[in-house]
Amino acid sequence: MTPLVLLPGMMCDARLFAPQIAAFEGARPVHVLPITEADTVQDLARLVLDRAPDRFALGGLSMGGIVAMEVIRQAPDRIAGAAFLDTNPKAEVPEVAAMRDPQMAKALAGELRAVMRDEMKPLYLADGPNKPAILALCMQMAEDLGPEVFVRQSRALASRPDQQDTLRTVSVPTLALCGAEDALCPVHRHELIRDLVPGARLEIIPNAGHLPTLEQPDATNAALRRWLEAV
Repeated sequence: MTPLVLLPGMMCDARLFAPQIAAFEGARPVHVLPITEADTVQDLARLVLDRAPDRFALGGLSMGGIVAMEVIRQAPDRIAGAAFLDTNPKAEVPEVAAMRDPQMAKALAGELRAVMRDEMKPLYLADGPNKPAILALCMQMAEDLGPEVFVRQSRALASRPDQQDTLRTVSVPTLALCGAEDALCPVHRHELIRDLVPGARLEIIPNAGHLPTLEQPDATNAALRRWLEAV
C-alpha cells in the first residue's frame, strides 16, 4: 500500500493525527513528519522530502497543508495523492504578518502559553463537549515544542509563497477538507483549492472548526479513506 505522510499544523505534533494513525496504520505505513526545524516553508519542505518514502500520499493540516503544497512544488513526481486540510494556498496578508513580531517577542519572553491561550487557540475549535480536552491537548503540544519552534514556524508562515499556481499543476487524487466552522481557514479557501486542482474533491466536516482530525475523527477518517481509495 502507498505510504501516508501527514504534516501537522503550527505548534502541533503527531498527537494531532492520533485518530488517523489508529485508523490507517494497519493498512499502510503512516508517517507523521515534523515541520519544526527551519524558518522557511521551502526548507521545511526539503526536510520532509529527505525523510519521506520515495513515493507517498501526502496530507497536511493548516501549516502542514502549506508545507505540503511546497513539497508538491519541489517534487511532484513523488506524490501519489494530496489532502489539504484546513489550510490556505495564499501568501500571508500584511495585517496578519504584522501581528507575528509581537507574538514572537512574547513567546521568547516566556509568554508562549499566554500567546497560545489568548490569541490563537480560541479561534481553533467549534463548540462541543470535547472542546476543553482538545484545547488542553493543543496547549500541551505547543508547550512541548517550545518558543523557538513557535518563532521558526511564525517566520515560515509570514514569508510563505502563494501556491495557487502549484495547485493548478496537481494531477493526483486530491482532497480539500475543512471543518464547517473553521474561522482561521474558512470553507471558501477550500472551495478555492477544489477549483484550482483538476478533479479535486471537497469535504466539509459538520460541527468542526480548525482541527476536524480531533473534533470529528470519524467523519474525517471516512473522508480520508475515500481519498486514499483513489490513491
